[in-house]
Amino acid sequence: MSSASSSSPGIPDLVGTLGAQLRAPYRLLQERIYEGLARRFPEIRPAHSAVFRHLAPEGSRLTDLAAQAGMTKQSMGYLVEHLREHGYLRTEPHPGDGRATLIRLTARGRRVVDAALALSAELEAEAGRSLGAARLAELRGLLGELRAALES
Repeated sequence: MSSASSSSPGIPDLVGTLGAQLRAPYRLLQERIYEGLARRFPEIRPAHSAVFRHLAPEGSRLTDLAAQAGMTKQSMGYLVEHLREHGYLRTEPHPGDGRATLIRLTARGRRVVDAALALSAELEAEAGRSLGAARLAELRGLLGELRAALES
């Protein structure tokens, strides 16, 4: 009996669900962005996107980050601690709740976010050259409409 390869597509991918069609390009974008980030920030891994993607500009509580990322507080705490140890985040007492801690970007963490946004813009420009500006704009519009439809 042979074991299934970890690179084998799952059932949603084989069926071609909408979720699978949305996930595949996102996964490829994320891989390219984090490959680019790793050249400048070697401690950063794709798993850290769960922190950077959800961290509010004014800072966030660990419990809020975990809930937004759909992960346990302990798992998020592990990611935050790694980033804190490497100088990307800092923690401080929450100004409105003495029991809580606020997680904020350091200057180095802001450079990671800025680099990720720049890489994202480069990839979007690449997609625009491939698809054409009008089709990319249409895709953005359709994705916005899809989001609105699913939120209602």
